[in-house]
Amino acid sequence: MTGQARQPGAFRRLARRYAPGLETLSRYDRSWLPNDLGAGLSVAAIALPVGIAYASIAGVPPVVGMYSAIFPLLAYALFGSSRQLMTGPDAATCIMVAASLGPLSGGDPEKYLALLLVLTLMTGVLYVVGGLLRLGFIANFLSQPILTGYLNGIALIIIVSQLPKFFGYSSEAGDFVPQLIEFVDKIDKSHLSTLILGLGLLVLLLLLRRFAPKIPGAFVVVVVGIVAVFVLGLENRGVAVLGKVPAGLPTFHFALLDLATYENLFRDAAGLMLISFTSGVLTCKSFARRNGYEIDANQEMIAFGAANLVTGLAQGFPVTGADSRTAVNNAMGGKTQLVGIVAAGAMLLVLFFLTAPLAFVPSAGLAAVIMVSAAGLFDFPALRDLFTISYRELLLSLTTTLGVLVLGVLPGVLLAVALTLIWLLYVGSRPHDATLGRMAGVKGFHNIEDYPEATTIPGLLLYRFDSDIVFFNADYFKQRVLSAIAASKTPVEWVVVDASPVNVLDVTAVQKIDELREELAARGIVLAHARAKRNLARFFRGDWMEKRLDANQAHDFPTLKSAVQAFRRRPTPSSTSESPPESPPEPQSESQSPQS
Repeated sequence: MTGQARQPGAFRRLARRYAPGLETLSRYDRSWLPNDLGAGLSVAAIALPVGIAYASIAGVPPVVGMYSAIFPLLAYALFGSSRQLMTGPDAATCIMVAASLGPLSGGDPEKYLALLLVLTLMTGVLYVVGGLLRLGFIANFLSQPILTGYLNGIALIIIVSQLPKFFGYSSEAGDFVPQLIEFVDKIDKSHLSTLILGLGLLVLLLLLRRFAPKIPGAFVVVVVGIVAVFVLGLENRGVAVLGKVPAGLPTFHFALLDLATYENLFRDAAGLMLISFTSGVLTCKSFARRNGYEIDANQEMIAFGAANLVTGLAQGFPVTGADSRTAVNNAMGGKTQLVGIVAAGAMLLVLFFLTAPLAFVPSAGLAAVIMVSAAGLFDFPALRDLFTISYRELLLSLTTTLGVLVLGVLPGVLLAVALTLIWLLYVGSRPHDATLGRMAGVKGFHNIEDYPEATTIPGLLLYRFDSDIVFFNADYFKQRVLSAIAASKTPVEWVVVDASPVNVLDVTAVQKIDELREELAARGIVLAHARAKRNLARFFRGDWMEKRLDANQAHDFPTLKSAVQAFRRRPTPSSTSESPPESPPEPQSESQSPQS
């Protein structure tokens, strides 16, 4: 009996840890069912046409987009910690897939699909391993301006890539700039019926999004497009349509590849995971905040991994959190992960029994859906805010966008990572620093630039370096201390470094500090430090650290006040003379001020 009583608790603990969606469904409240059913059907109405449309971006048959829209929802419903997030095809992910596999496949559709399977499974494995290693923090690796710049570039590439389908002209160009030039050259060769249909569907979609946002606009556009093609016989007038879509479940197939190809796919899968997780988890966190709960980024990484593994086994392409479908779920009042299961079930019914009408979906209509979705990726308000807040980060964002447009999608990932690292190194290598003084009526020691009336003690330089001290800024630390000494209005006898901001110290920094101590000692200046954190010792061998602490004990102070007191008690030449001059009394505010 005792064992039976413990089983449900143990199950729920395991489910909460590894499958939070399953744990939520195990305690499902029936009152949630109407909301979840309605939201699931609404999500399906959007996800299915979007999946078909995004398949063209990824360079695969429409049915592959359907697989990618359906099966990840089932996996995420079990492993995801968000009750609103919908997974599925994403414009940025799809174009990264095409950029990765196009050069490797050499134009062979069968090889392309074989490469796609490996790329998707690799992405899923990287996700799961990252989640188990608790690497969810990489969601914060790309700064928001750089991620905005990257997605803005992706949005422009997608929009330009759909112009041939929308205007009905043939296209041979592959990159952004050649496609743009080609559009200018061939716009007069547009197919009139295709253009009229595309414009009509585009206007319809925009009107629905503006005046009836709860109506699944993509679904309505696809249905209207099918009716227009069928009734007006537009296929016979040269309007391109989707063509036959096979019904039923996919057939699994796997091909062995050479080692160099696996290496290239692994690199691209890592880039896919970084961009798609960063984008997807932002959507996840945003809707979790709106609904008053928190998500676990590491669990989300595992859930995204499960979604990609399932879609890979189903012959689909990589997926991530889908903001448009998540927004529909949230607007329709979806309560739990059951929404994803309902949406997947509804789309499975279409896949089994209703694929015949999909053959008449006009390519121009899908292009309209894709362009509107891509336009949603372009974050003009963020650029406007950056223009107001920081020219430097605006430049970073625009540079990333330009890099994606000129260099390409996958090199754009490397550029985004490189810009992030350069930004981090720049900020870390040139941190703020300060010379400290006392201000009457204000507790503690403060930057004399912030408090021009603050007083300093002649002969004593109190200095603060507002950063960790490591290999890439150790020289800068030394230079700044020497510059502060040179700028002092009185000859410096002691330099006391306020070490409170320092959380990390490495061997290079220790060597530079020792060099600085020796250089100052040769000039008759004592180098001391105060408020150093004891946990700095964790970076070094214990026996070495103990010897160093013993050697420097005389110049290691717990507070700045105790360092000031030691400086005032120091032996001076005047203290040993026969008739020392009378020193002026200390200001009362200094002697009575509290410890820093």
